[in-house]
Amino acid sequence: MMAASNTWVRSQVSQSGPNNAKRKVRRVLIVDDHPIVRQGLRRVMENEEDLTVCGEAETARDARAAIKELNPDVIIADISLKQGDGIELVRDVRAHYPQLPILVLSMHDETIYAERMLSAGANGYIMKQAASEQFLVSLRRVLDGGIYVSEAVGNNMIQKFAAGGSYISANPIDRLSNRELQILHMIGKGMSTRETAHSLNLSIKTVESHRQRIKRKLNLTTGTQLVQYAVNWFTGREGAATGYVLKDPLAPGERGEAS
Repeated sequence: MMAASNTWVRSQVSQSGPNNAKRKVRRVLIVDDHPIVRQGLRRVMENEEDLTVCGEAETARDARAAIKELNPDVIIADISLKQGDGIELVRDVRAHYPQLPILVLSMHDETIYAERMLSAGANGYIMKQAASEQFLVSLRRVLDGGIYVSEAVGNNMIQKFAAGGSYISANPIDRLSNRELQILHMIGKGMSTRETAHSLNLSIKTVESHRQRIKRKLNLTTGTQLVQYAVNWFTGREGAATGYVLKDPLAPGERGEAS
């Protein structure tokens, strides 16, 4: 049944009968702005006796409304959403629903995002390229109160812990704060400074200040270079960020962006 907002969907959830009463059915809310991804997740879970999709949402605002209305047992959320931001959604959900498990399912590099999302309040992080069997393992892990990351991410976190304050990453992205990473992400998917400010509930001046700090940390000098870097990084070509030339579709002044 479609909710009143017509933007998030409530699923018909079957009740457990006497034949399957031994296993509690956990209700899953999917938050992703790609319908085909939501459909794929449904298909993965539809034959699992202990899992059922209770609803879907494609924006952070709709996700908040769906959580309040549907009371799910777990949330599967992407980082990239049409409106809002997955990092902010995770923080907000954790603040208002401290016990609600959150599994982040994303196409974005786990070496960049996994630890940050856990710090923001997520219980697990898995890539969309993972096999369906591994996805189910990660989902049940967080539902059972555990933490899920890949072996590679787990090893990296252990190395950081063992090194203490002496650990230095070779990746310049790691120099960015979580807020700066959010803004770089939004630049990469084509959002203007004004759109970014509105999405994050910040002033344009604050976003411009963050842009300047991002440029300094990434050793960039102009707004055009920042856009090139952000787009290349966002689309998985971060290795070519400084050599790949991509024309900014709008001049900085037209986008309301600082150079």
